[in-house]
Amino acid sequence: MVRKIVKYGEAVLEKPAQAVTDFGSPQLKQLVADMFETMYAAKGVGLAAPQVGVSQRVTVIDTSVGEDETQKLVIINPEISFQEGTQTGEEGCLSIPGFREPVTRSNKVIVKAHNEKGEPIEIAGEELLARALEHEIDHLNGILFIAHLSALKRDMIRRKIKKLQKAGEWD
Repeated sequence: MVRKIVKYGEAVLEKPAQAVTDFGSPQLKQLVADMFETMYAAKGVGLAAPQVGVSQRVTVIDTSVGEDETQKLVIINPEISFQEGTQTGEEGCLSIPGFREPVTRSNKVIVKAHNEKGEPIEIAGEELLARALEHEIDHLNGILFIAHLSALKRDMIRRKIKKLQKAGEWD
């Protein structure tokens, strides 16, 4: 089921999400399935549970945007254990539609997490995958990509969003 993507301004996006403790539950399986369906419908490469209004440390990533089944990742309770290098690239967010800005992130990361069954996993990512991992883990920590922008850029985006909200075009 495609869920509604929560937009900037909703409190759930700016609070750290709760750790998952009930692995393998039907609710977790459904959440993951819904998140992939929602992400693909929105043409995204990653989606965190808070973006669908669920404050849990769950994220799904597929840098192939549904083209390669082997690229699908389910990452639960992730922590970045290693970062190296830097890359700057244009980033957007499904919760902040219509806005894209250059963001500097690590070029390589290693993430320790769990899969849906609760088994420990380790994911090494470079370039786009590293960017996606960092972006989605930020979501789980209540951080949006605009936090990585200059105060001036961030304020400009916030003002534009406020105008869209007043016009009823941001719901």
